[in-house]
Amino acid sequence: MPLNERERAILDFESSCRLRGWAKEEEIRQTLGMSPARYYQLLVRMLDSVDAQAYDPLLMGRLRRLRDSARGSKRSGAASADSAGRTRTVSVGGIGTIV
Repeated sequence: MPLNERERAILDFESSCRLRGWAKEEEIRQTLGMSPARYYQLLVRMLDSVDAQAYDPLLMGRLRRLRDSARGSKRSGAASADSAGRTRTVSVGGIGTIV
């Protein structure tokens, strides 16, 4: 199914945005009118989309490499833990990942 307008806007934003952290989250709210959590949910959902790949192959390749790298770290036991031994959430290149 072809990308809708919102999906294209998300990919365009991610491709052009160089902001990180709170500045990026605020920009997501202002520009796209959605919460950062929803933004990342939709972005991650598009990672394996053929239409998203065709729309912006460089961005999708970069995001897939980041995802695969995070998965590799998780499998190899490189999870981060706080002082109480709990795993923590780490953001990898804008893709929220729990390690």
